[in-house]
Amino acid sequence: MMRLAAIKASLTGRNALPLRPVSQVMDLERLGAMHQSRLSFMRTLVRRIMLERWQIDTVRLDLCADGYGTVIYEINTPQGLFSFVIFSDYLSPEERNDRVIASKWDLTMALVEGRVEDDYLDFLRQNVPLQEAGRVDARVFVLSRANRSARNFDYVVEQLAKGEQPDVAQIARVGYLYRTTAVYGSGKLGMADWDKVSTRYPDFARPFAAEMFVCFMLRNFSLLQVEHIARQRAPRQFVPMKTEIKRYFGIGNSTGLGMAPYLINHPMLINRWVEMRELALALVRTLGHIDDAVRRQFDALLARCARHMAETVTEDQWQTENNLRVIADLAALREQAGAALDSWDALLAWSERHCSLQGQELLVSVMLELYPQLVDGLDDYYCVEEFLDLDPLMPLQKLKEVIERRYDWALKIDFSEEGARDIFWYRSEEKMEPRLGQCALDSGKEKQMALGVGYAVFKCYEQLCEYIEEQPEHTTARFMVARPKLRGIVRRIQSMDRCVYGDIQANLLAKDILPMHLLRAKLSFFGVSKFDPRSRLWVRNTMYQGAPLLEDIGKTYNEDWFMPLAPGQQGEA
Repeated sequence: MMRLAAIKASLTGRNALPLRPVSQVMDLERLGAMHQSRLSFMRTLVRRIMLERWQIDTVRLDLCADGYGTVIYEINTPQGLFSFVIFSDYLSPEERNDRVIASKWDLTMALVEGRVEDDYLDFLRQNVPLQEAGRVDARVFVLSRANRSARNFDYVVEQLAKGEQPDVAQIARVGYLYRTTAVYGSGKLGMADWDKVSTRYPDFARPFAAEMFVCFMLRNFSLLQVEHIARQRAPRQFVPMKTEIKRYFGIGNSTGLGMAPYLINHPMLINRWVEMRELALALVRTLGHIDDAVRRQFDALLARCARHMAETVTEDQWQTENNLRVIADLAALREQAGAALDSWDALLAWSERHCSLQGQELLVSVMLELYPQLVDGLDDYYCVEEFLDLDPLMPLQKLKEVIERRYDWALKIDFSEEGARDIFWYRSEEKMEPRLGQCALDSGKEKQMALGVGYAVFKCYEQLCEYIEEQPEHTTARFMVARPKLRGIVRRIQSMDRCVYGDIQANLLAKDILPMHLLRAKLSFFGVSKFDPRSRLWVRNTMYQGAPLLEDIGKTYNEDWFMPLAPGQQGEA
C-alpha cells in the first residue's frame, strides 16, 4: 500500500492521479447517491476484528426464559480489554416508540473500558436504561438503545421453538431482529470524549469505530437472545438457526436529522473521508489491471448488486423508483462492459453519460471492491486534526480570489429568489436534536444553527467587495477588525482552501432542500445498506447484514459481504 504522502505527491505533474473535480464530487445530490464500499467504517472495523482475531467472550449471561436480564461480553483486543454490557427489559406495547422522544426501550447497552465488577455494574444498571435521563462516567465510550422488530423477533422465536427455520423471504423484507434508535458517543452524557478515546485506545481511534462496534455486538446478541428464548420455550423441539441465515440478519437503524449537521460542522473531517474515497478511485483508475478474471468478478458483482437492490423493500415511491433505475443502470453497465472492458476511465465516463447518480456511485463502489490491494489501508488516514485557522496576513485580494475560486457555487445562488432562505435549522429544547423550521411559520429563527455556509460566504463576499473598494491594500487582519462578526466564516474559507475537496456545495436554507441526501452521505461512510425513507427527514436502513459472526473470529477471513444476498441467492447471482 502506498503511503499517503507518496499518493499525494503523485497528484501533480505528468503522472497526476485522475481525481474527479470538486464541483462534481461535493455536489449534495451526488454525495447522497453514494453506497457502502471497502472503505466504509463497518467494513474496515470487521476487517480489523477478523484479521487481529479479537477475543470476545460472554462472561455473564443472566437471562430469564423470556430473554430479560443482564449480559456482559469481554473483548480482548491487541491493545486492551473492554466490556460490552446489555440490559434487556420488558417493554409494553404502549411504551414502544422508535422516535428519539421515547423513554423506554427493549435493550439498553454500553461499551466500557476494562472489566465490569459488581459495584460498577450496579452503577451502570441505575443509569444506562435511562439513556439521556441518566448519567455515566468516562469509562463509558458508547451508550445505545434498541427495540425489537415487530415483524421479525417473535416470528423467529416461534419458528425455532417449533424446530423450523425462519423463512428467508420474510427476513429479506426486514433483515434484522433489533433496530437502534440512537448510538451516543464522544463525550455526551458524561462519556469519554473523542480526545481520550483517540489518544489512549488505538482499537477505537478511528471515526465512529466504537459506535460501529456497539452495533456489531448488538447484532450478535440479538441472535443469541432469540435462540435462548426459543430453547427455553420448547427445549425438545428447538433447533438452532442455520449459520447462513444468521449471517443474513443485520441490525436495523433509524436515522433522522440528528446526524445531518455533523457533515457541516466537521468540514475538514468530511473532506478527508471524501478525499480517501476519491484517492482509492484514482488508484483503481490508474493502477487497476483488467484481465479476464477481473472481468468475470466485475460482472458477478454487478449481478449481485442488481439482486441486492431487487431484494430491498421500501414503501417509499421515490426510493422505489431510484432502486429500479439503479437495476436498469447495472444491466446497462454489464452490457457495456461485456462488449469491451479495457479501461476504467472509459467505463466511468460512459456511466456519467448514461446512468443515474446512484448508478454511477454504485459503479465506483464496485470498482473499489475489485482491488483490495490498492484500497485497503486508506482508512488509516480517516482521522484529521480539526481546526479552522485564520490567516491574518492574507491580502484581501487573495481572500477574494479564494472565495471566487472555491465558493463559486455559493456566489451563483440567487439568495433573493423566493424560497432561497425559507428554512432554518435549530435544536429542540426537549431532546437537543436538530429540527427544521420554516421562516414564514415558525418562531425561533434567532436561535438557528449556523449551517447555511453558502449564504454566509455570499454575505461575506458582498461585504468584502465593499471594503476592498475603499481599502484595497489591507490584509485580512484589518478586515476582521472592521467586520468581527465575519471571523468565523473567513476562518472557514481560508482553512477549507487548504483541503482537496472542501465544503458540501448546497444551499441548506432553500425550501426544497432534501436532508435525505445528507443522511445518505454519512450513512454510506458508515457502510449501511437497504435504505427505506420514511419521510424526507428520516430513513430506516440495515447494518452488518451478511457480516461475519462472533463464532467466525479465528477462522480464515474471506471478506465477501458487500451487497449481501438472501441465502440461496448467492450462486444464482
